[in-house]
Amino acid sequence: MSDSNTIAASSADQNGAVPGEPVKKDENSRRGNWGNQIEFVLTSVGYAVGLGNVWRFPYLCYRNGGGAFMLPYFIMLVFCGIPLFFLELSFGQFASLGCLGVWKISPMFKGVGYGMMVVSTYIGIYYNVVICIAFYYFFMSMTNLLPWTYCNNPWNTADCSGVVGSGHQLNASLANATTSLVAGVSEVVNRTKRTSPSEEYWKHYVLNISDDIGNFGEVRLPILGCLAVSWCVVFLCLIKGVKSSGKVVYFTATFPYVVLTILFIRGITLDGAINGIKYYLTPQWQKVLDAKVWGDAASQIFYSLGCAWGGLITMASYNKFHNNCFRDSIIISITNCATSVYAGFVIFSILGFMAHHLNVPVSEVADHGPGLAFVAYPEALTLLPISPLWSLLFFFMLILLGLGTQFCLLETLVTAVVDEIGTDWIIRHKTIVTLTVAIAGFLLGVPLTTQAGIYWLLLMDNYAASFSLVIISCIMCICIMYIYGHRNYFKDVEMMLGFPPPLFFKVCWRFISPVIISFILIFTVIQYKPITYNDYVYPGWSLAIGFAMALSSVICIPIYALYKISRSPGATFRERLKNACRSHPKWGPALQEHRTGRYAPMASEDTVEARPLKEKEELKEELKEEEKEKERKDEISLTIQGSNGSTNTHNNPNPSA
Repeated sequence: MSDSNTIAASSADQNGAVPGEPVKKDENSRRGNWGNQIEFVLTSVGYAVGLGNVWRFPYLCYRNGGGAFMLPYFIMLVFCGIPLFFLELSFGQFASLGCLGVWKISPMFKGVGYGMMVVSTYIGIYYNVVICIAFYYFFMSMTNLLPWTYCNNPWNTADCSGVVGSGHQLNASLANATTSLVAGVSEVVNRTKRTSPSEEYWKHYVLNISDDIGNFGEVRLPILGCLAVSWCVVFLCLIKGVKSSGKVVYFTATFPYVVLTILFIRGITLDGAINGIKYYLTPQWQKVLDAKVWGDAASQIFYSLGCAWGGLITMASYNKFHNNCFRDSIIISITNCATSVYAGFVIFSILGFMAHHLNVPVSEVADHGPGLAFVAYPEALTLLPISPLWSLLFFFMLILLGLGTQFCLLETLVTAVVDEIGTDWIIRHKTIVTLTVAIAGFLLGVPLTTQAGIYWLLLMDNYAASFSLVIISCIMCICIMYIYGHRNYFKDVEMMLGFPPPLFFKVCWRFISPVIISFILIFTVIQYKPITYNDYVYPGWSLAIGFAMALSSVICIPIYALYKISRSPGATFRERLKNACRSHPKWGPALQEHRTGRYAPMASEDTVEARPLKEKEELKEELKEEEKEKERKDEISLTIQGSNGSTNTHNNPNPSA
């Protein structure tokens, strides 16, 4: 008895069980589950909270009316963000499958899963390059003097003008002559353009940027080395799948909040910080009537939560079947958006400090994107006492924010491959699949470490995961609600959670969210402008590649649908279409113990009405065949028992009889 208690205690320790509670073990021993729900929540928070929370949300706030932007932002969160988040979590958890396997719900739409894989592949390639640059800046901050502080370095030009003087005092005449410090990405018309040391360090030393996207030049070896480090870290953290990543996220998902808090406390004590925060919070109510503001709010909610990337479905697929994913979706969504708002305070306190020193408006201090993270912030850090310490903290935070998202992107691809092949060998050797995907991601990221790499990185960022995400998400909603059937899905959720989805979510899934998604798509098309970098205009052939990347994920949907229809049985196109849309016989809970009700192997005729997307006549025939098969098995079992004297405890509940 003591041995069993020891084993139970050991198992409890390994699975995160609270003392006194029943021992937690994997329901799905073949595939695995999260050690506990905290690991799932932290992983999902790390996935949703990324670099965009630091550089995109604050930029959108002060571009769209400061505090006034919060109104459409939270409306979009309530009516689109949280419902879609809950939909994807419940979808993956119910079937315990990744972004490919879940489409047993309607096999014709499996192309949506392939589209998610393509999107995750693109994002995973360039996202890790951004992380590796953060690694590079982190390593370069390990010095007494940050290398981008002054203009006396070999890479500096005659146009370089620093804000830090020999005595660490601001050069007042320079500040008066400088009307704009823009993070290397804004145009300055009819003004004196100041080239900062951090901008020249970024362009001429870190990137050594070429003059054209087609001129790759040489590979930047320091960046390549940091890319290798970044991929090694991601692989090691995922070496045992969710079992290892679930432990790592205790640190990677929580420590950025520690750094944000430290930077916030430091930021609000700086001169001019209050002006930045006022600009952040002061609403310009006339902006609320601008459709562009609502479009930006919807896009930010959509992209920051990571919907349609496949990661939410994948992470939820490792939950236990009866986990309350409704509660999780509320917690994670609100945490993500609260982090964006909190990060805004940190960022605007620093921007207000910079504006005060440079004697320029807050709105002209910095732009969004890589330029904000690797030009404006590094320069602000040089103005702080003990600047290398703050630089280390800031870039360490960026690394952790990026890794939290990257973990889920890689796990999405690995899980999709393993679930699709599904053999015992591939499940046992999942580490090999993870290593293969990591090596492929590293090799595909090498071109982004060349002198033209930043051009390609921005091209992928703008096109690879833009309107394609909106289309994928919209088709997913339509398939689940209208092809599979909203009543069937509501019953599935009730079967899994013990209660049906709240009425608000039912309405959002069927009507409101698809309308908002369509609105985002239309507005994305209306707002389209060819991308630029500084004064560089992308050539037409590169934009064509960008559109090809965007379409490559969407095109998976009709191609696979046509393939599935052509392979489906039926004398006419209508019959084949109907069969292609019908749920696969294996659709439903992964474990036999959860396949109750209409998913039970031996269902009675009164469950015919509840079986999803099956013709009544076909079901009745199936039930008759099942009954006959059962009778044959019983006869064979009795014959065997009578001939050799053995007892079958399954067929005979009383072995001693």
